Amino acid sequence: MHITASVFINDDESGLHQDYEDWLEKLAPHEPISQYRHNRTGEDNGDAHLKRQVMGREVVVAVTDGKLDLGTWEQIFYGEFDGRRKKRVLVKIIGE
Repeated sequence: MHITASVFINDDESGLHQDYEDWLEKLAPHEPISQYRHNRTGEDNGDAHLKRQVMGREVVVAVTDGKLDLGTWEQIFYGEFDGRRKKRVLVKIIGE
């Protein structure tokens, strides 16, 4: 629950994790920090806000018989794009 963090679902494969990191850095490179208007406020995390926007803020997963309905290789991940602040995760279970 922070504007520069993300929750997403994908395969748990180290090459894919590195591909995401490389791809996101190409989309929104951290430096030069002067390229982001947001950073004129004294922050230096304009890139983290954009990375979070691309990766999403939440996931919805069905639960059947007490187990998450995920694909064979899928897992839920927490993406951290600006690690300077404390974060918290909210889990809501809605249903029968």
